[in-house]
Amino acid sequence: MTARHDTILALIRSQGKVRVEDLARLLNATPQTIRKDLRMLEAAGHVSRFHGGASLRAALDYVDYDLRRTIAAEAKAAIGAAAVAALPQGATVFINAGTTTEAAARALNGDKRLTVIADNVNIANITRYITGVTTIVAGGQVRPADGAVVGAAAVGFLDQFRADIALIGAAAVADDGTLMDYDLDEALVARAMIRNAAKTFLLVDESKFGRSAPVRIGSVAEAALLITDRGPSPAVRALCTRQGIEIRETTPARRPPSG
Repeated sequence: MTARHDTILALIRSQGKVRVEDLARLLNATPQTIRKDLRMLEAAGHVSRFHGGASLRAALDYVDYDLRRTIAAEAKAAIGAAAVAALPQGATVFINAGTTTEAAARALNGDKRLTVIADNVNIANITRYITGVTTIVAGGQVRPADGAVVGAAAVGFLDQFRADIALIGAAAVADDGTLMDYDLDEALVARAMIRNAAKTFLLVDESKFGRSAPVRIGSVAEAALLITDRGPSPAVRALCTRQGIEIRETTPARRPPSG
């Protein structure tokens, strides 16, 4: 490990993720050098690369929930606000467990007179205080680590409803569009929300693209809208184009000046 590698790791640990262009500028190195550094750090098991950058590598037991809240917090807040703006008046909305979907819950207000059906007690504790929002919580086992409600009882509860929109997050999005998570019970609840909603809005920050996790939730192709901070991978973008899935970017990629 070089001093530059140590600096890159320190930045990723403090910020949650970094971009190649920002590291190159900060460390006075070429983008090619930074990409090589990130490949080496990934091979050593320290980081996970995504298109244009890298983030903390999540272990199979996943990163602590409170720490996940701090990773890409501004990006998640912007994604959450964009998701709320896209919700129709009077809608019934599933919100699944996750820090990006929790950011959407924090962005809610009572103006749209929504009914929220959550599978997470933290999300329910946010929305229940919002005047004009009706909150329903799935029944089942509450996971102490993050407040998610999981298990067969939660899935059976969700199967009793038909929502207008499901706000769904994912731990990883493969280039073929597969949505993945680290926990089977949580994935089963997310699947129940997707199949019982008229439309699915997928909420993921850019660090999730090109990553992998052991449990399959579904596919990007099942979504009507993909909301992210800055661009999915080219492969996922092409999939969305083919499937007619709208992409909304809260921080579009920088474009070179014309002329």
